[in-house]
Amino acid sequence: MYVLRRAWADLRNEVLVLPSRSFVLVWALALLALPLVYPDAYVMRIITMTCIFAIFAASWDLLAGYTGQVNFGHALFFGAGAYTSALLSMHLGIPPWLTVWAGAAVALALGFLVGYLCLRLRGSYLSLATLAFPLIALGMLFAFPDFSGGELGISGLRRLALTPMGNYYLAALSMLAIVFALWALADSRFGIVLHAIRDDEVAARASGINTPRYKMAVFAISAAAAGFAGALFAHYLRVAGPSTLEVALSFQVVIWGIFGGVATIYGPVAAVFILYPLTEWLGSFRAFGEMRLLIFAVIVLLVLLFMPRGLTPWVRDKIEAVCARCKQRNFKLRKTCRLCGAALQTEVTRAERLVGHQ
Repeated sequence: MYVLRRAWADLRNEVLVLPSRSFVLVWALALLALPLVYPDAYVMRIITMTCIFAIFAASWDLLAGYTGQVNFGHALFFGAGAYTSALLSMHLGIPPWLTVWAGAAVALALGFLVGYLCLRLRGSYLSLATLAFPLIALGMLFAFPDFSGGELGISGLRRLALTPMGNYYLAALSMLAIVFALWALADSRFGIVLHAIRDDEVAARASGINTPRYKMAVFAISAAAAGFAGALFAHYLRVAGPSTLEVALSFQVVIWGIFGGVATIYGPVAAVFILYPLTEWLGSFRAFGEMRLLIFAVIVLLVLLFMPRGLTPWVRDKIEAVCARCKQRNFKLRKTCRLCGAALQTEVTRAERLVGHQ
């Protein structure tokens, strides 16, 4: 009973007090209940792929959003996880439940390596350098087609679950666990240090922060999450091919991150859940044909034009206000802060104050 009372108190005082957190709770419950309410195989396939790409997008945001190290070659880690899991499963007969973790481990090691090699680079130099790594990996795979499958990749992999519902829940639960873990990490002291490195690395180093260690650590954590997503992708589609290392996939995750809002974790996840099903739905209409890519581009451009910080920060600022005293967020209709009791300065009160001064 104590555990239940504590859980209800945390839910009431930490989640239900903010619209954004309440929405996340409803979204997570709806995601878990979807196969029970609407067990359509096609819908479950779309949401399963969306969950896998949501892990990939959140991993990119931890690296690019919180440290400012914009990675244009993030598909390297996704493809490394996919190919490692596929090769171990096909050539050594290791069960997929183990090869998925092996794929994440290899991606983590690559993250350390890439982070170490790119320590001295910043800005566009870092982005261009990371762009080269997936191309190098593709060249190595094409050089040994008997081992890697060449341009056709590796097919005939075993799935982690036998039923569509089993694969759905595996992807959904993995996505929820990894995304919330990344968010908790970004919201901790570790995330504060990453913010300091992004804003002014020289000042962070002068204050005693070992910036190379933190940058390598975030590269590795981000790579491990992306590698896990790549391994899930390979076993769900039963194939690991060059498409998992393509530059287009790296730029796709950048679009998701900027569309949803960088340095939020939940922003890129929301972007994937909006854009990926939307493009699939548009593709089901013959009238659109290739026009769906144009529609996709127009939607992204409109969001970037009118919401420069991304979709989710814009929506959150519309429904929540920040207390000037304790910096905690509150529902915008409240007049006083839920924690310190200070009066909330809304847009109306600021306007009235300006009129009073005049």
